[in-house]
Amino acid sequence: MELSSVESAVSAYMGLKNASAQQDQQIALLRKTLDNQKQMVEQIMSPLEPKLANSGSVGTRLHVTA
Repeated sequence: MELSSVESAVSAYMGLKNASAQQDQQIALLRKTLDNQKQMVEQIMSPLEPKLANSGSVGTRLHVTA
C-alpha cells in the first residue's frame, strides 16, 4: 500500500468523523427546538381543552341504544 493511499484513507475517515459530530450537534439542536415548540403549543392549547362534568345527570353518563 502506498503512503498517499493511507493518508487519503485517514483524511477521509477524519472528514467523516467531523461530519458525524456536526450532524449529532444539529440533531440535538433540532430536538431542543422541537421540544420547546411542543411546550409552547401545549401551553397555548391547555385552556382550550373541554371541561367535563364530574357530577350531576348532564354530561356524566352516556346512554346508547342501537
